[in-house]
Amino acid sequence: MTRITIAKGDGIGPEIMDATLSILNAAGAALVYDEIEVGEKVYLSGNTSGIASASWDTIRQNKVFLKAPITTPQGGGYKSLNVTTRKFLGLYSNVRPCLALSPYVATKHPAMDVVIIRENEEDLYAGIEHQQTDEVVQCLKLISRPGCEKIIRYAFEYARAFGRKKVTCFTKDNIMKQSDGLFHKVFDEIAVEYPEIENEHWIIDIGAAKLADTPEAFDVIVTLNLYGDVLSDVAAQIAGSVGMAGSANIGESCAMFEAIHGSAPRRAGQDMANPSGLLQGAIMMLQHIGQNEVAEKIQNAWLKTIEDGIHTYDIYVEGVSTQKVGTKAFAAAIIERLGQLPAVLKPVSYGASKPMQLPKYQRRAPKSKTLHGVDLFVHWSGTNADELAEKVRVLGDGNVGLSMITNRGIKVWPEGFSETFCTDHWRCRFKPLDGKPIEKIKIIQLLQQAHVLEIDVIKTENLYHFDGEPAFSLGQGQ
Repeated sequence: MTRITIAKGDGIGPEIMDATLSILNAAGAALVYDEIEVGEKVYLSGNTSGIASASWDTIRQNKVFLKAPITTPQGGGYKSLNVTTRKFLGLYSNVRPCLALSPYVATKHPAMDVVIIRENEEDLYAGIEHQQTDEVVQCLKLISRPGCEKIIRYAFEYARAFGRKKVTCFTKDNIMKQSDGLFHKVFDEIAVEYPEIENEHWIIDIGAAKLADTPEAFDVIVTLNLYGDVLSDVAAQIAGSVGMAGSANIGESCAMFEAIHGSAPRRAGQDMANPSGLLQGAIMMLQHIGQNEVAEKIQNAWLKTIEDGIHTYDIYVEGVSTQKVGTKAFAAAIIERLGQLPAVLKPVSYGASKPMQLPKYQRRAPKSKTLHGVDLFVHWSGTNADELAEKVRVLGDGNVGLSMITNRGIKVWPEGFSETFCTDHWRCRFKPLDGKPIEKIKIIQLLQQAHVLEIDVIKTENLYHFDGEPAFSLGQGQ
């Protein structure tokens, strides 16, 4: 028996959780449940995280968490429990299968069978934001080598374990050469370790267009957090319905499984909701804990139910569906079909799936790191870059001087264009005149001089070389 933690959540959550548990129990899943309360009631009790410390203890002890959708109250500083759980428990991999169920669920892509594997902890979702001037705010995009290696290796191991043939990487590294560039570089490094699996890379914009137009061209997609969040909802919708998709969040020690839809409070208590999304999450959970036979039995019974036209209101279509049922009756129909196989939809077989081999990240030897300048970000309300250059070029000494000014990443000095629109947020780059490394004291001296001259420096970014290679972006237009 495996002890797991469950949370029934808010809105339709209790109904679809009860339906899901009835199916798990009827199928013979070897599970013991510890129920915790999370979500709206906990938030409104004054807990801004939506979860009590004792509940954290239960989740961490059991390692496996099956969660129904929750409601996060608007305003009041309430934090997203989903984001908090993923980060606190190190659930770095979000897995979302998107399978077409044509002709029983409407889709323009009947052959679609795509799994999107999304990095779950970093990227812009680190949530590090600052207002720096009257006109400009920033959000830091943090991409780490450990984050890249873990999610990309997970994608290839997933493909190997489930008999997938190809892994596709989506980035925007033609623009973000450092951050997305690292993700692409690590993908290429790890891909060579899996010669039996085809690999490819797409720029995210054209890749997303291709996914929406021809999803059957893809098998497993691995990408960064923000892109994966958007793509997985798009893929679920074009497969047939976001409301029928499940999600797994996998870490090195813990895992959380859920539906990808929300709590739908308007449908709560009406015995209408489709429990398929949470059930799909539960099936992924059974695979995660090694109960493949039970997972296979439930999935095939679910497919048979869909195939027999027994549908909840959200997918019911006259002439395709044979019976419109509520939450409880839909669960009962699945239970009735346990042990049966679909005839038109492709039955699943999980018996051959192999345990995934996921070594822990091993930190590499540090590179040689040398300082080759600094970017001073200046709050200045003027609009003429030449005028600003006259103010800041007096900073420095005979060894370090102003080399460039950019505004929102566009070079505006020297040789800028008068047509370029500028905000009040300016990046002033100072570099050694002889091209040799400098000491950090030079940066302190620049800041001291700026203070004396009342130049408003709002932040700095050091310019490093790693093993002799520049590791910073240039201004557009250079």
